[in-house]
Amino acid sequence: MNTDRFDVVVIGGGAAGLSAALVLSRARRTVAVVDAGRPRNAPAAHMQGYLSRDGLPPAELLAAGRREVREYGVDVIDGAVTAVAGSAAAGFTVRIAGREPVVARRVLLATGLTDVLPDIPGLAHRWGRDLLHCPYCHGYEVRDQPLGVLGGTPGAVQHALLVRQWSADVLFFPHTDAVDDAEREQLRSRGVGLVEGRVAGLVVADDRLAGVGLEDGRIVARSAVFVRPRLRSNAVVARSAGCLLDGNGWPTTDDTLRTSVPGIWAAGNVADPRAQVITAAGEGSSAAIAINADLVAEDVARDVARLRAAHAAGS
Repeated sequence: MNTDRFDVVVIGGGAAGLSAALVLSRARRTVAVVDAGRPRNAPAAHMQGYLSRDGLPPAELLAAGRREVREYGVDVIDGAVTAVAGSAAAGFTVRIAGREPVVARRVLLATGLTDVLPDIPGLAHRWGRDLLHCPYCHGYEVRDQPLGVLGGTPGAVQHALLVRQWSADVLFFPHTDAVDDAEREQLRSRGVGLVEGRVAGLVVADDRLAGVGLEDGRIVARSAVFVRPRLRSNAVVARSAGCLLDGNGWPTTDDTLRTSVPGIWAAGNVADPRAQVITAAGEGSSAAIAINADLVAEDVARDVARLRAAHAAGS
């Protein structure tokens, strides 16, 4: 079996993973990026808030990133990693579905997260279009329009209060949530309307959101709806490698983004659910610098040992 060997294998080819690969390859490390091709922001037509790339389609950013890292010799592998085993001392074996494994001295996890939407029919079909999550990403594009915010997930009331920053016409649909007196007062103080009743689904006309449908038959006109999904780390590979996960299933990291397993780092949404695209790219860069420093330390220790052995043999 011919197994490719690299200084670093980056698992995940989003903003965090490609940014790390760019920094590491420019540091003259041999790097592979293994990407399953399922970016979190694939449904979005544009990404916002990324300096110099505001409004760029996410797919174009990733395509440009792949081109850049390949120019520095990075091996981009299309495939899904199923497991990582080994150690920094002996090397890590990265198993990839449908192909031979690769071996790395260090591993960066950049596998992202999964958005889990409320169990309401039709939400997935509008996700990233006019059913939105992040007002910092999409709020400006729907500013001053009639907006809705769906309940049914933790922090929904606070999400409605945040969305109010972008429009004076915001309605909160608690769906299955109970809204307490303090929350009602907060909503009322900000002019956010409250629409009681279970949500049956979104109403779409001519492939555009027209409103929110309630189980009692009411249709409340809205042109865009926000929801705060439950966030689930894509931590299957981290778990296979023995990385410590917190009580919510997220890999724990130190201030260099190193996990509990020496030789494995995690950057972007896999460990930081709040990271936007630009944040994830920055984390990838930071992790890459830490990984290279760790490799330099190992290289120096190895070469010092060789030098001492040569001196001992010649004495």
